[in-house]
Amino acid sequence: MKKINILVVMAMMLLSTSCERVAPNYVGVLMENYGKNGKSDFSLQKGRVSTWGAGMELFQVPLWEQRADYADKILHLKASDNTEFTSKPIYSYKVIERRAIDVVFDNKHLGSGDDFMHSLEDNILETKIYDLMKEESRKYTTDELMANGGSLKFEETVQKLVYAEFEKKGLELITFSCQLDFSAKVKAKIDSRNEVNTNVSVIDQQIIEQKKRNELAELQALENKIISSGITSQLLQQQFIQKWDGKTPIYGSAPFFIKDLK
Repeated sequence: MKKINILVVMAMMLLSTSCERVAPNYVGVLMENYGKNGKSDFSLQKGRVSTWGAGMELFQVPLWEQRADYADKILHLKASDNTEFTSKPIYSYKVIERRAIDVVFDNKHLGSGDDFMHSLEDNILETKIYDLMKEESRKYTTDELMANGGSLKFEETVQKLVYAEFEKKGLELITFSCQLDFSAKVKAKIDSRNEVNTNVSVIDQQIIEQKKRNELAELQALENKIISSGITSQLLQQQFIQKWDGKTPIYGSAPFFIKDLK
């Protein structure tokens, strides 16, 4: 009888130690049979989960926003004109709960536990981000990237690409920033070119302004010439007749054309 009680106690202890509880704000993904049958061996779990049996493992996947960056790593990229620049992306994301099985099934080789998400970032997500940025950077010249709004346009394009890739993996991208930077030599070269372009723009504006002034002076001279050459006896006669009613006496010497009218 004592042996039976001991066996029961040992069995209960074994069962209790082979159970895990899914933590709050996590979703559990239970793998059975070592996942040999594909996704059918994976199921979503909450609360207390038994992991008794060979080939069973519980992955606890956090559902809150994960913030990540490249830590001490800096990405080296090249523009289409072969100029090198750097980037240190910062991004945040979260696991889409209904896709948690996909996340675990595709990445179970990275291990489980607290380091699962960090391993996912280091080995999968950041490698993909780098590949996307490297490919996209070849579509821009240095001038385009450093022009007003150029880096923002690049960042928005990359963000859309990363969002789509994360979604395929069962993740939702929340924020993304490229943080581009160029060498001091490239910055100086672009600044010098911008200064030249600004000076040329000012000169062009001055030329346009002077041209307009010359055109205005020519128009004014032409107007004066027309006015001075247009004062003829016929014009004077027409203006006098328009103002005189033909009856009012004219004092003094009458214009020569009135004499003709008489």
